[in-house]
Order: sequence, then structure tokens, then C-alpha cells
Amino acid sequence: MGHMRGGPAKAAVVSSAMTGLISGSSIANVVTTGTFTIPLMKRVGFSSEKAGAVEVASSVNGQIMPPVMGAAAFLMVEYVGIPYFEVVKYAFVPAVISYIALVYIVHLEAMKAGMKGLPRAYTPKPIVQRLIGIAFTIAAICALSFAVYFLMGWITPTFGKSAGIVVFALLSAVYVALLWIAAREEPLHMDDPNEPVKSLPLPGPTVRAGLHYILPVVVLVWMLMVEQKSPGLSAFWASAFMIFILLTQRPLLSILRRSGDMATEIRAGFTDLIDGLVTGARNMIGIGIATATAGIIVGAVSQTGVGSSLADVVEVLSGGHMLAILVLTAILSLILGMGLPTTANYIVVSALLAPVIVSLGQANGLIVPLIAVHLFVFYFGIMADVTPPVGLASFAAAAVSGGDPIRTGVVAFFYSLRTAALPFLFIYNTDLLLIDVDLAHGIFIFVVATVAMLLFAAATQGWFLTRNRIYESVVLLLVAFTLFRPGFWMDMVAPPFTTLAGSELEQAAMDVAPGSEIRLQVDGLDAVGDPMTFVAPLVVGEGETGADRLFATGLELIDNGGEIVIDNVAFDSPAQKAGLDWDQKVTSVQVPAPQPSKYWMFIPALLALAGVVFLQRGRAARASAA
Repeated sequence: MGHMRGGPAKAAVVSSAMTGLISGSSIANVVTTGTFTIPLMKRVGFSSEKAGAVEVASSVNGQIMPPVMGAAAFLMVEYVGIPYFEVVKYAFVPAVISYIALVYIVHLEAMKAGMKGLPRAYTPKPIVQRLIGIAFTIAAICALSFAVYFLMGWITPTFGKSAGIVVFALLSAVYVALLWIAAREEPLHMDDPNEPVKSLPLPGPTVRAGLHYILPVVVLVWMLMVEQKSPGLSAFWASAFMIFILLTQRPLLSILRRSGDMATEIRAGFTDLIDGLVTGARNMIGIGIATATAGIIVGAVSQTGVGSSLADVVEVLSGGHMLAILVLTAILSLILGMGLPTTANYIVVSALLAPVIVSLGQANGLIVPLIAVHLFVFYFGIMADVTPPVGLASFAAAAVSGGDPIRTGVVAFFYSLRTAALPFLFIYNTDLLLIDVDLAHGIFIFVVATVAMLLFAAATQGWFLTRNRIYESVVLLLVAFTLFRPGFWMDMVAPPFTTLAGSELEQAAMDVAPGSEIRLQVDGLDAVGDPMTFVAPLVVGEGETGADRLFATGLELIDNGGEIVIDNVAFDSPAQKAGLDWDQKVTSVQVPAPQPSKYWMFIPALLALAGVVFLQRGRAARASAA
């Protein structure tokens, strides 16, 4: 990606996304990919804080990147009661959209700074050939992985306790073979990390000269995924093999190249090892201090019960308004995230406030799936690793970049605004989570939501085709919101439901087709005997009369002087699953009304976008002419 504007930063986003496929730890993602990408970003013109912030923003999103999400996602399976595959499906579109938007944010930052891509070191092949080559490479890697997995599966049962020695011998043979490939290339010379990058190296020789460095990663993944050892033991064996490589690569390369002094190369190997240990220890000092300081806040939060007290405050302050409690829940997650790890933060907030959000949604006529609420809490829980003053991922990135950790966290927080906006959007538009959506509609939603998120990023970054005027940013935000939730405006133009009195419930059930959904506004008592009002969705069943259709849902009613009272609800019936119970009063009924397609709202949104493009292209042309 070096030929693109801000290429190293875009490479940081892509590499963190790929690391997020197999790792749910944001801090591990930062120190794994950031070690390589942060120095490169600084060399092409990014400040220390911006380089660290890009790495933090992209690494934190690794926790929401399927298939291996953060540990809280596995707890979500237990809390919501759905298979893990369903969680992965629901989280897929928001995660991918968020990463695409971050690539665009990096592009905008590069445009603001006037960065240019570097000339390629080779002439690229046509795009079709490159795509075929990429597909062939992926297929070859998958085939090799399956072959290694099935061929090495017999080693442990065959050799028993000696299996470790056999595996080490096989790895050593592969290591020597890869060194032989590296020896055929010209030695790579260490460049000055403080000098700007002026040219791109040829990828082929660079890759072939360092293929053996991937072996410790292979050991790590093998121990974790195949042998299923603990993370600590897996990291130990991966580190041990890395030390073996550091001590032996120079002498073996000198033998294979038939050049150099053996004693000098051995001493250089020990010097590399000592330098690596010293650098690693220095980089861990900042992280260790931040973790120790955060431990004090963790103790204060967990031992004093402040979490449950804050939840009570949030419920009171919301005043029964859905948007208010969502905003306050997000703020609570950020506050608790300053002192709790992301998983603990998710456990506390979801246990205390997820039921409140669902019930408030029902009271406001908004049917919110439980998985959407838990993902809402999960998204703001991962922001704990970003937000100052205790954003551990920001401290980890600052340790690599040499920048100020608080400023790094602040910049990373603004880069992460696109992640903070997504939970609010999928609460009100569950299509983004692919809930009850077919494939064609899902692809359409993905494309439209991606465009909307790019416009949101352009508005919040203050740059689209050129620097935004304030009114242009406002228009871009409105266009992005319309693309995300066109039904908001259409509901104002043509309400989706017609409201009838509760006494017309049977007639309403008779007028709609079987299988249609009606909504009942119900007055009743909650579990502790306090009065409550909520909206229950009910799918009308088959029957010759309205009463028969309601009875098919498990609902029996009585007319008490004009008041419709629920007399009985059948066990495990659709009515019971909708939250209905005996002795509740049906005050009104909402029946579906004819409504134009909500996607008609895209027309004024796209016209407004075209106006912004026209204005900005004119300004950009005048600026370039001047």
C-alpha cells in the first residue's frame, strides 16, 4: 500500500483487521502490528500521536471483528441464548463497515497533510491477474495449512512424550530450508528509522529474505489452536523459538552464503537478543505503570459497588426516554471502562441496563431485539481501551510511537467516533445486524451503510473533496443519517401504523391478514408491583373471527365495561413470549398502514450530496488554478 496516500497507515488498518480475525485483544493487536506500522507511519509524515491513534483505533475494532471476537462475545452467547455463529453474523456488517471507514479517515488525514504515494518499485500486472494471483495464494496457504494439520496430527499419539522433540526437528528443517531461500537474496541493509521513506522496496526479495520470521507465529497459533495450551505457555514456546532464530540465523546465513566470520556472526546474534530484550523491557514500562494505576480504579469500582449505583442514576436521569438512556448507557460504559477491562465492563453494564433498555423500548413503541442491546453495550465497552486517562491500548501505542499517551487516546477517540455512532444506528435500524434479512437485501444494506459511514467520516473529519464548510458538514451528517435510517423521515411523512382504541382489538385482528403483526399498548404491573406501560408485538393467527385469531396466539380477553382486559395467556404461546399476562389492560392497538417504500428518501439525500460535491469540486478547482 506504499503507493497510496498515507500507505503505512492504511496498511496498519488492514493488518489490524486481519489480526482481529484471530485475536480478540486490542492491546495484543497494538503491540503486534503497531511495532511495524507505527514507525513507518511516522516516517511518511504522521505525528507520533496520530500514528499511535490510527493503530489504536484499528486494533480496538479487532474485538468486534468476527470470527474470533473479544471474550465478551462468548459471554453474550450465554446471556442472550443464541449460538455463537449468530453473534458472528450479526456483528459482521458493522465491523467491516467500521474498518472501511477508518481506511477512509486515514486517507482524509493524508489529504489534509498533502501526502503523496511513493512510486512503485515495479510495474503492476493488470487487476484481473492480480486478483487471480491473490486467490491462488490464499488457496495454496489453505491447502498447506490443512496438510500440515492432518499430517502432524499423528505425531503426538505416535511419539508420546517425545512428540515435542520431533516437532522441533521438523520446524528446524523448515527453518533451514527458508534460510536457504533467504541466502539466495541480496542481504537487506538496515536503513535509518528516523529518515523519511523515499522509495518502495521490491516486495518479492523482501518477503523471501524474511520468510523464516513467520515460524514463531506458526508456533504460537499451533500451540493455541491445535494443542490448546494456555496463552502464557503458547507465548513462551513462540518466544523460545524466536530466541533460537535470533541466535542461529546469522551463523547459518554466513555458512549458506559462504561469507563472513563465524565468531563475529555468533556474537552479533547474542547482541540482537540482548537488544531485543532491552527494547521489550523498556516498552513494557509504560504499559506496566498504566496497568498498575488502572488496578487502583478497578479495585475502587469492584469493591464499592459504584457500578450498580451508577446504573440506578442512569435509569432515573433518562426519565423514560429511549435516546436519553442510550446516551447515558454509553457514557456509563465509558466511565466504567476507565477502571474495568472490556469484558468486566460488558458484564456489569449489560446485567444492569440491558433489560431496562428493552423495556423502555417497548414503552416507547420500539421493539429492540436483545442481541442489539447487548452489542450496543459491547461496542461501548471496547472503547474502554481508547478513552483517556486509562486507555491501555493508547498507552501501549504511545510506548511504541514515543508520543504522549493522553493525546494519543484523545485523537484515537475522535477516530473511533464512527464506531460509537454504529450502535445507535443499529438499535433503531436492526437491518444493519442482518436480523431477518435475506442475502440480496443484506448486500444492498451493506453497500448503502458503507457509503453512509464514509460520509459520516468525511463530516466528522471536516474534509470531503476539500475542506468542509460548517454547513457542508451538517448536510453530510444529514445525508449519512438518511442513508442509515430512511424510515425515520418516511414515518413522519406516512406513519407506519394506524392507532385504534383497545375495544377494537378483535375487529383489528379480523381486518389484517393472518401472519401480520399488530402492536398492543398495554397497561399492567411489573415484577415488583409497580405500574408500567409497554407495547407488545403480536403476530395474528388463523381463524374465522377476530376472537379466534387472537385465541390462536394464546390470548383470551374479556370486555369489562368497554375496557379490554386479558383474562388468560396460554403457556409458551406467542402472546406470552410477547410479554403479555393476565389482568393487563389493552389501551390501544396499532395496525399496519399502507406506506411508501422508505428508500424513496434516498432521492432528496442524494440530491443534497450532489450539491455538496458540486460546491466542493468548484472550490478545489479554483484552489488548484490559483
